[in-house]
Amino acid sequence: MQPKEFPFPLARVLEMEKRTPTPFHVYDAAGILKRAEALNAAFAWAPGYRNYFAVKATPNPAIIELLRAAGSGADCSSLAELVLAERAGLRGEDVVFTSNDTPAAEFRKAAAMGAMLNFDDISHIGYARRALGGKLPEFACCRWNPGPLKDGNSIIGKPEEAKYGFTRDQIFEGFRQLRDGGVRRFGLHAMVASNERSALYFAETAKLLFELAAEVSAALGIEFSFIDIGGGFGIPYRPGEEPLDLGEVGRGVERAAREILVANGHPLPRIATECGRYVTGPCGWLVSRVLHVKRTYRNYAGLDACMADLMRPALYGAYHHITVFGKEGAPAEETYDVTGSLCENNDKFAIARPLPRLEPGDLVAIHDAGAHGHAMGFNYNGKLRHAEWLAEPDGANRLIRRAETLDDLFATLVPPVRVREAAAPERGA
Repeated sequence: MQPKEFPFPLARVLEMEKRTPTPFHVYDAAGILKRAEALNAAFAWAPGYRNYFAVKATPNPAIIELLRAAGSGADCSSLAELVLAERAGLRGEDVVFTSNDTPAAEFRKAAAMGAMLNFDDISHIGYARRALGGKLPEFACCRWNPGPLKDGNSIIGKPEEAKYGFTRDQIFEGFRQLRDGGVRRFGLHAMVASNERSALYFAETAKLLFELAAEVSAALGIEFSFIDIGGGFGIPYRPGEEPLDLGEVGRGVERAAREILVANGHPLPRIATECGRYVTGPCGWLVSRVLHVKRTYRNYAGLDACMADLMRPALYGAYHHITVFGKEGAPAEETYDVTGSLCENNDKFAIARPLPRLEPGDLVAIHDAGAHGHAMGFNYNGKLRHAEWLAEPDGANRLIRRAETLDDLFATLVPPVRVREAAAPERGA
């Protein structure tokens, strides 16, 4: 297997560490742009194609601004994500609001921004109409859950067991309500898997969407100007895994669109995706240092990071490759559970992982942490959220999020607890 490589010299990482002690995330701006441009190229056949970056993957305005320059919009699922997209300069139909169990205030914020509303449930249509003062926007979209027509995967689960989306019958009734409620432009959306690396899977999903769009159009006398085939484009977390053939995804979706829609007299709609992980996942690393090496029934390498900094291994049993700086060519002669310091036994980045012999102070990079890494962090055990860096193409290191302090953590207590900065512990000390 070919090892995964860290793209920057160690000196550059050490410069970051001088300003923000480990752990911290670092993102490769050039790599992110390259992957965004690859999506655009794969769907160049589709007029008006756009990837709406899933803000939940890496919710930082610096990342969203970077992607805006590559033509990306924003896929938002909460009030905070709408605000971040707006701060990054995205409004109107630059934004798709795809939420579930949505509060009224979030529908109002999305509508005030002019974002495209993507309804998750038929009951949300009337709820949103009331929240918006009795009037629906000109454009609306509905999320379809194909149920047993489509297999899911281990992250989202079986579609018929997932909480997302309309049934087939509800789709017809939902678009009837939207049409009769004054909506004049219509969108259709589905997303039924996450981290999928089969190009055929996405072509099949698009085929189902296009077939449904044609049937709804015939039944209700409407045409779809926007079809979002979802995200879920996967990445190879393990060395040696085959990457998704993005070109084949684009070609498969094009074949389905032309055979099902264009050949039967329907206009070619704007095609959209909502990829997050595919764009930023391989372009981010969690950098950490080994604090302790414990040798009991197993070897344990304890890092100054923990699952509060990257919870995918604990949540999904996900694999993330680990590079030990300065030992890249050394034999993987020992086996470790790589752990953090939370009071939870599943606080592990790796289990029984062959690695070079580790010592306290070793610097490590945990790969493919650019999506659903920092974003899924939390404060259990009072752990403080860490810093984020953007490595610019010109060699500059740009701090895009400072690390939390204890004062940040305690600011919402009533009365607040104030901590002298000198008394706040440094992670990694």
